[in-house]
Amino acid sequence: MWSWNDPRDTVRPMTNSLHERAIVADTHNDLLMAVSARPPGQWASFFRERWLPQLRDGGVNLQVLPVFIDDQYRPEGALRQTLRMIECAHVLAEGNAEHVRLCLDAADIDGALADGRIALLLAMESMPGLDASVELISTVHRLGVRVASIAHFGRTPLADGSGEDATGSGLTTDGVAALAEMERLGIVFDVSHLGATGVEHVLELATKPVMATHSSARALRDHHRNLTDDQLRAVAATGGVICVNFFAPFLAEDERDMTLDRLLDHIEHIASVAGIDHVGLGPDFIREVMTDLTPPCCEDVHIRGLDPKRAVPGLEGPSGLPMVTEGLLARGLPEKDVMRIIGGNVHRFLGERLA
Repeated sequence: MWSWNDPRDTVRPMTNSLHERAIVADTHNDLLMAVSARPPGQWASFFRERWLPQLRDGGVNLQVLPVFIDDQYRPEGALRQTLRMIECAHVLAEGNAEHVRLCLDAADIDGALADGRIALLLAMESMPGLDASVELISTVHRLGVRVASIAHFGRTPLADGSGEDATGSGLTTDGVAALAEMERLGIVFDVSHLGATGVEHVLELATKPVMATHSSARALRDHHRNLTDDQLRAVAATGGVICVNFFAPFLAEDERDMTLDRLLDHIEHIASVAGIDHVGLGPDFIREVMTDLTPPCCEDVHIRGLDPKRAVPGLEGPSGLPMVTEGLLARGLPEKDVMRIIGGNVHRFLGERLA
């Protein structure tokens, strides 16, 4: 059995009570990478032993599970690994049916919440296995995908990621077709990781609300993975939600500033710019996933020059989420606003988009 320190030990009982009453939504946890790395016969049990207790300790009610394909599978094995991770999501859900439910629509989400189960929602990050085959978006929709982005850090056949901002590129012709197909099918378009010009292009073309599943505020940390104030306002204007990334190097440049207070600064800034109804949580618990994936071979792995071991103390994994609720309350936010931020807004948004 896995074990960890429970950061909730530092959280007041009144905060835990509010956190338990709230709907807590996490729109980006790469745990599928860690679970699918195990033999298929262990998928359900590994999730149950390693990740389910953390989700429960963190009070998570709604969890978006991205399918992210690591470089070792690209390009030849990307589609195979995409299908393997989607299958993993179905298997872990079926093997833990009393605890979780893989949801396809708003009714499924509300049904899971009513039953006390965690609502799981499949997402795709960058879609490298599909590339320019836009017709396959319908295939993954049939398999349960309900949220998707079309780029990561680099270039894809659909668009440039934020690491390629210098190109000034928008969506390709296939990228435009992908956006239209996602809107037709009811897949939520995710602008996180998309290059700046691509974000503008999407916002010009989109006819339905979009979301950023894991992006922070560029005004507070000038990094290409974060969104500018103009972008924050534009996403909110579609009716969308911006979910704040907890990854410490996206919050601050100096390690001394990679703190809970800095994360709260990003949350409050986005709420002040986009509006309280347009902010959520997209933690992106990279360190916890890397611990599962690569011990001990990859101690020095970096993500585009960023150290994945860096984390906000206490927020290395989902069990620390009550600390965010504690911090927001301590800053004087009304309880109703805190409940919106930690999950109410995402629940409302997905309820409308997946109706």
